[in-house]
Formats: sequence, C-alpha cells, structure tokens
Amino acid sequence: MKIDGRKLKILQAIIHNYITNAEPIGSRTISKRYDLGVSPATIRNEMSDLEELGFLLQPHTSAGRIPSNKAYRLYVNKLTEEQNLTKEKLNNLDKKMLKEIGRVEELIENSASILSKLTNYTSLAIAPQLKLSNIKHIQLVPIDEFRVLLVIVTDSGIVKNTILRLDNIVSNDQLNIISNLLTAKLKGKMIGGIGKVLEKDITNNMYEYKDILESLISTINNSFSNIDEIESYSNGITKIFNFPEYNDIEKAKSFISFIQNKENIIDMLLNKDIEDINNLGIYIGEENMYDEIKNCSLITATYRVNGRIIGKIGVIGPTRMEYSKVIPVVQRLSLDLSNILKWYFE
Repeated sequence: MKIDGRKLKILQAIIHNYITNAEPIGSRTISKRYDLGVSPATIRNEMSDLEELGFLLQPHTSAGRIPSNKAYRLYVNKLTEEQNLTKEKLNNLDKKMLKEIGRVEELIENSASILSKLTNYTSLAIAPQLKLSNIKHIQLVPIDEFRVLLVIVTDSGIVKNTILRLDNIVSNDQLNIISNLLTAKLKGKMIGGIGKVLEKDITNNMYEYKDILESLISTINNSFSNIDEIESYSNGITKIFNFPEYNDIEKAKSFISFIQNKENIIDMLLNKDIEDINNLGIYIGEENMYDEIKNCSLITATYRVNGRIIGKIGVIGPTRMEYSKVIPVVQRLSLDLSNILKWYFE
C-alpha cells in the first residue's frame, strides 16, 4: 500500500527512533527531534492514520507509537529499491576473508565471523552443498596393496576424501590411468548425478579396466551416501543480549537454543518460501516460519560459483534491525564470497 510523502517521512522518523532507542515515540518528541516542517498536532493526526493503516502500534504502557512489521516491510522495500551498495568500511572485506584460508569450509566460517563483527548481530551461513557441485578433478592415491584414497575436487572448492578397499592389487600406473580417465569423463558433471554415469557409461567405454572399475563403483557410490549433509555455521549468538528486547532471560535462552540447533539454521537458509530479490532474502517478524524467531528479522544473501547458487550467508536479530547498515554489508560480503570462490577454486 502506498502512503503519501508526509506520512512516509513521519513513519521513517518513528522507525529510525525505534531502531536507535528501542522506545515508543510521541508526536511532540518527533517534532523536536526531526525537522519535518509540520506541527505536533499534524504529526499526531498522521500517526493516527498510520496506526489505522496498520503501520504503527501503541504499546499499552506508553502513549507513544512503535513500528509494526508492516512498517518495517515498507521501509525495507523502499530501502532496497533506492540503496546502492556502500563501500564504506567494506573495501577490505575480501582481504579479511582470504586471510589464512585453507579449505572452503574455513572461508565460510571466517565470513560468518566477519559478518557478525561488522553488523553486531548473530550471523548464519551454510557451506556449499556437495551434491550441487561439479567435479573438477579425481585422483586415486595408493595407501597399501588393497586400499586407495579417492580424492574428488569440486568447482566449489569442496574436497572429498574417501578410502576405498579393492578386491585386487592395482599398480600405481593403473591408478593414474584410471584417475585420468575418470577425470576426463566426469569433469564438469554434478556430483549428485554421477552414479548413473559410473554404472552405465564408464564401464562400457573403459572396458580394459572394467574389472577394476566394477570393484570401485559400488564403493564410490556408497561414499556419496551422505552427500545431502550440509554444514552450517553461526557466530555472535550471545550478541542477542545486547538488545533490551532480550533482557528477559527465558526469551534470550529460547533464541540461543534455537540458533544452536544446526538443523534450524539449515531450514531457515534453505527455506524455499524466502524470495530472493536482488540476491536478498528478507523475512521480518511474523514472516518467519518458526515461532522462536517471529520477533526477529532474517536477512540472507546467496553466494555462487559459475552462476550456480551453492550457499547462503546472513544475519538474524530483532525486527528493529539497522536495515540500512545490514543489507549492504550482507550483499557485499556475499558478492565478495562469490568472487573469492571463483578466483580461488577455478
């Protein structure tokens, strides 16, 4: 619903005040704090209209007003339409994220830590899903006569190591040949679908090594039995205590217990109901799927490799979140994360 310019300015002032002070505000205080060019009486009338439209709420203990979830949604939608990514304090994000990076999981975990520090909210992230990654290289490394290490490197930076037991002794030269053939045949294919390729295509086209491959295929397929497992991360969970809304220890404990459950993080970030607009997913208050976070806002952004979404990162905090600060940071960090993955692992 569209509201006129004066109402919008008054609503923005109320939202700004509540984000900053976490206290209701009345018309006289708005008139003093914000130069809106209208009298307190006019502001009071406009606030009454905004309350009827569902944009303001009146706590029973105060004569002032606070924004509703509907007000935050209007504010966020307008913010994301008008806002360009700020470069202030963000230019060195990629350097911080790259520092001491070893595995892609470390990069994601490091990114979550940086996001929490920059926003002062709880950060969430999920690492790339193995089944959505494409194979980049395969290598069979001998351990002893009957065991080899299967190493699969993906384009999203995931490295999967699995020990395979062979029925027959296979020479190093044979393992290298098979590794090269498997890489040539499977490179660029998504891991989630290689089982059928292994069973139908490879054995027919690599007949010379059919006996060896047949002993490997079932083991390789079994090694991917857990490819649906997703690694999740959180950082800054106790920062929720910084907000007066969570002075109630039971409310804070409920939030912390919910976030500490990794399955909840995965469900939130993979929630298909969250609509990504300009690479953003934003859920405000009651829009959240879980009762434990219906007093919170969740802001997420995707990161990609070769145009494919492979993971998400975001923040969660009270609905009076500093959206103008959080949104550009989340967007920028996810963009840098995508660029680093592209540069580091291609």
